[in-house]
Amino acid sequence: MPATSQPDPGRRRRTYRLLAAAATLATTGALAAALPADAHDAHHGKPLPSRYQDVQLLSFNDLHGNLEPPSGSSGRVTELQADGTTKTIDAGGVEYLATHLREARQGNAYSITAAGGDMVGASPLISGLFHDEPTIEALNKLDLDVTSVGNHEFDEGAKELARLQNGGCHPTAGCYTDKRFKGADFPYLAANVLSEKTGKPILAPYWVWKKKDVKIGFIGVTLEDTPGVVSAEGVKSLKFKDEVETINKYAKVLQRQGVKSIVALIHEGGLPASGAYNYNCDSPGAGGGISGPIVDIAKNISPSVDALVTGHTHAAYVCTIPDPAGNPRMVTSAASFGRLYTDTTLTYDRFTGDIARTSVKSANHVVTRTVAKAPDMTELISKWNTLAAPIGNRAIGYIAADVPNTGTESPMGDLIADAQLAYGRTLDAGTDLALMNPGGVRAGLTYAAKGSEGDGVVTYAEGFTVQPFSNTVNLQDFTGAQLIQVLKEQVSGTNTSAPKILQPSANLTYTLDLTKTGADRVVTDSIRLNGAAVDPSATYRIATNSFLAGGGDGFTTLGQGTGDLVGTDDLTALEQYLTANSSATSPIAPPVANRITIVQ
Repeated sequence: MPATSQPDPGRRRRTYRLLAAAATLATTGALAAALPADAHDAHHGKPLPSRYQDVQLLSFNDLHGNLEPPSGSSGRVTELQADGTTKTIDAGGVEYLATHLREARQGNAYSITAAGGDMVGASPLISGLFHDEPTIEALNKLDLDVTSVGNHEFDEGAKELARLQNGGCHPTAGCYTDKRFKGADFPYLAANVLSEKTGKPILAPYWVWKKKDVKIGFIGVTLEDTPGVVSAEGVKSLKFKDEVETINKYAKVLQRQGVKSIVALIHEGGLPASGAYNYNCDSPGAGGGISGPIVDIAKNISPSVDALVTGHTHAAYVCTIPDPAGNPRMVTSAASFGRLYTDTTLTYDRFTGDIARTSVKSANHVVTRTVAKAPDMTELISKWNTLAAPIGNRAIGYIAADVPNTGTESPMGDLIADAQLAYGRTLDAGTDLALMNPGGVRAGLTYAAKGSEGDGVVTYAEGFTVQPFSNTVNLQDFTGAQLIQVLKEQVSGTNTSAPKILQPSANLTYTLDLTKTGADRVVTDSIRLNGAAVDPSATYRIATNSFLAGGGDGFTTLGQGTGDLVGTDDLTALEQYLTANSSATSPIAPPVANRITIVQ
C-alpha cells in the first residue's frame, strides 16, 4: 500500500463557510490568560488583521459504527449536578450528532472536526453487515476533516482499511448498491503503523489544515499495543511503533515545514476519577484527575504539540496534563458511540504561527436527542436499514428478561460461553469448557422489543450487536496447569492493572480474591471443573474464539494450545444455542452469573 493516500479527484472539495448565526462557546477547563491587544498600522491608523484567531476544534472518538442511537447504558451519559448529585441523559445517534455539530459550527469561520480513532469496527448490524461503508458515508456527511486510526480499524486488516480510505467495492461481498463506494473524504492518519516490507507508514502520518494564513498540523497514532487487542490476521505484516517517539518525530517534520501549531490525535486514553462527562478533571490539580496510559504519554510528548485528542478507553474527560516543560496542555476524550463531542478553542497567534497555549479552553457536550434529526442522516439510516432488514429482523431466540453485559462476570458473557461449549461439543464431544473474553461481549440483550418483533424476541441484528467480530469458535487442548495459568493471566502480566476476567461456561467455577495482588487473586485451590479439582497433568479441550486462540488480550498461554479445530463463527454458535434452548412459550432465562465468587 502507498505510504500516503491520494485524494480521489472526483470527490467533493471541502469548503469552509461562514454561517450567519452566532454561537457562544460554553467551555470549561480554561487556562486563563489575557491576550495582547491587536496591532495597528502606525502610518494610516487602520487595524491590521487580528494577531489572534480563534480556531474551533470539534472532536469525538470511538464511534464504532453506532449510526442509530445506542441502547441501554451504551446510549446514556452521566451528568454531575450543581448539588453534587448525578443524573443520566439519553445520548447518541448520528442524526443528532450531525445536528449538534452543525449548530456548533455556526458563527465559527475557522472550524475543524477531528476524531480519535475507532470510527468503525465492533459495529451494529446496520454498519457491520456492510463492512462499515455506511459509517464512512455518515462521517463524510458530518464533514469530518481528519481522524487517527484506532485498533478496530484493523479488525479486517490493512487492505480493508485502505479500501475504506480510498474506496472501491468489497473484494468478496462486492457492491451493496448501484453506486461505487467512494471511500472517506477525510484522511486516516497512521503515523506509527508501518509496513514490515517498506518500513513506512501504511497511510498518511500527518495532515495540515489551512485557511487563509492559519495552518494547524495533525499527527495521528494508535496504541502501540494494537497487536495485543486485534486478531493476528488483522495486523499481519504490520509494525506498531511507540506513540510518543512517533509524535515527536513528526512534530519536528511539521515544524521544518513551517507548521508550528500541532494537534495529536491519539487512539489511547485514560481513566478519569469520575464517570460524569462534566467532571472537573483539574479540580485536584493539573493531571490529578486522571490515570492510565495517556498520562505518561502526555507527559513525554514534545511541548511543540499544543493539544491531544484521545480515545480508546471510552471515557469522557477534559484535562490538563503538564508537558515535559511543565506547562499544562489540554487532553480530551468524548466517551464513545457518538454520545458526546468536544468543543475546543485554539487561539492561533499570527505573529508566531503557534497556538497561544494559555488561552486554550475546552468542554464536552452531550449529543442530546432533544434536537431535530438531521434529514440526510435519517435518509442514510433508512437506506441501509432497508438493505439489512431481511437479515436483521429474523428471530434467532427468545429471552425471559434482560441479559446485561455489565459486571466482572456478566450474564451475557456466561450465555456466550455456554453457547460456545455447546457448539464445541457438536464438533468434538470431548470439549470440556469454554472461555469468552469480556471485550468481545459488545452489548447485552434487552427484553423490550426494539422494533415490531415483540418483547423477548432476539433478532439476528441484536445478536450481531452483541458479537460483531465474526470470530470463529476454536477448540484447543491444554494441560490443567495451562488452564490454571490462563486464569491467572486474567489478573497478571499485561492484565495486572486492568484485569480482563474471562467469562466461563457453567461447569467452571472458582474464587477471585480482589483483596490480593497479581496472580494471587485467583484462588488456585478453588478452581473446579464439573465440581472436581483441575488436574495439572490432565488434558482439557477448551473452546474459545479465534481472538483468544491467537493469544489476544494478554492471554499468551491460550496461544499455545494444540490439536486446533476451527469451527463456524461465534454468532452462529450463539444463534444455534438460542434456537435449541428457547422458544416463544419457553424463553431462556439469563444466567445468574455466579460462576466466579468475588471477594472484595
